[in-house]
Amino acid sequence: MINNKTSITDLHNGLKNKDYSARDIAKYYLDIFQQKNSELNAFLRLDPEKVLTQAELVDSYISDGGDIKPLTGVPVAIKDNIQIKGEITTCASKILENYVSPYDAGVIKKLKNEKAVLFGKTNLDEFAMGSSCENSAYGPTKNPVDITKVAGGSSGGSTSAVGGDLVPVALGSDTGGSIRLPAHFCGVVGLKPTYGAVSRSGLVALASSLDQIGPITRSVEDAELVFEAISGYDPYDNTSTQYEYNQTSVEEVKKLRIGLPKQYFPAELSSEVKTAVNDVISFYESQGFSISMIDMPHTEYGLAAYYIIQPAEASSNLSRFDGIRYAPVTGVERSQHDLKNLYIHNKTLGFGKETKRRIILGTYVLSSGYYDAYYKKAQEAREYIKDDFNNAFEKVDVLLSPVSPTPAFNLGEKINDPVAMYLTDILTIPTNLAGLPAISIPVKTNTHPLPIGFQLIGKHFKENDIIGLGKLYEKSL
Repeated sequence: MINNKTSITDLHNGLKNKDYSARDIAKYYLDIFQQKNSELNAFLRLDPEKVLTQAELVDSYISDGGDIKPLTGVPVAIKDNIQIKGEITTCASKILENYVSPYDAGVIKKLKNEKAVLFGKTNLDEFAMGSSCENSAYGPTKNPVDITKVAGGSSGGSTSAVGGDLVPVALGSDTGGSIRLPAHFCGVVGLKPTYGAVSRSGLVALASSLDQIGPITRSVEDAELVFEAISGYDPYDNTSTQYEYNQTSVEEVKKLRIGLPKQYFPAELSSEVKTAVNDVISFYESQGFSISMIDMPHTEYGLAAYYIIQPAEASSNLSRFDGIRYAPVTGVERSQHDLKNLYIHNKTLGFGKETKRRIILGTYVLSSGYYDAYYKKAQEAREYIKDDFNNAFEKVDVLLSPVSPTPAFNLGEKINDPVAMYLTDILTIPTNLAGLPAISIPVKTNTHPLPIGFQLIGKHFKENDIIGLGKLYEKSL
């Protein structure tokens, strides 16, 4: 029987053994969606009939002798900044509320090739700008463990959907922690792949040098299966790489050297997070792993560098959204305005507060007289942070750290304090600046009422190292 512990492998075997059909799987998750989504607000759009039609086509494909791949018949929710041909993609913004995608994202093509069932579009912070999933034009997403808490952002809808058992798998995007932070808050697994390992084609760009699509699942093993399916070269993304994932054996995993970046264990770390992550460190010590403290002296510049580079790239990428192209802003008569005022009027109506803040900040740091003072220096700081990782990986193979200084906080607690909100990403941002793979995994021994995750960071294109270490942890406990 299907339940909230059914893995992707279980679903795969159930289909092969004819224990149930793809329609049975879809119906099971649709029933949970009907029960829970109104409270969680994890999904922005889900058409049950479309889901069931997809599932029935999968059943026909299997009946005709089609190959049952690892994701065949598996419902996968999609963050609403990833395009599906013929469907609305809003990025949780009013300025795109009527935009219908003309093509499939690269990852969607791969999921369709697997015969996965696309299971609706999930909520997010507007244009993926946020750490709490409270910046959506369509209301905040709530944490499935405690609905008074934030789900985390920006992929809060995807993590809430998986954490609330509305779907077994979801895709998110991670620009500065937007997969790993909400995974930590919601008690699920979130993988940010190496920059270039997964195509960004069809992902509505926030910051092009930082964005990466990745899986959100209930286990590391499930994340591995989804990553295998969506990774690899895409001719429509010239930053993507010919990449073939190979699993790491247990014997190879046990040879990995683990480093603890001392700057990732600051005094501000909550006692709950410190205790939980120390339990994980003790586990790996008990398994005989070599563990050493690593100095990464330029970590302190990560947050400042990110909040110059990301808004700068965002201001450029979002300049195309003027309320005229892509999706006209509802209720605006062009004849009432000259062109300049029409743009001002549309963008004022179409963009939310946080998005406007970052566009203005990004435009400022790129402007004449300030480029060298801010943007150029931020890029120089980025290089120092990359050097820290390169130096660390000469001594160790994988880094282990907390994901964020605290568990999930209250809804509304930080929404009016941008700096406090930005600080929640302080331990996830450096990996995006360096383009490294990282994964958030729930701490199994956590006794705090809210979930707490730990983070594993690997070398470029060494997802197999962090996934292998994560699987060893999960299976041993």
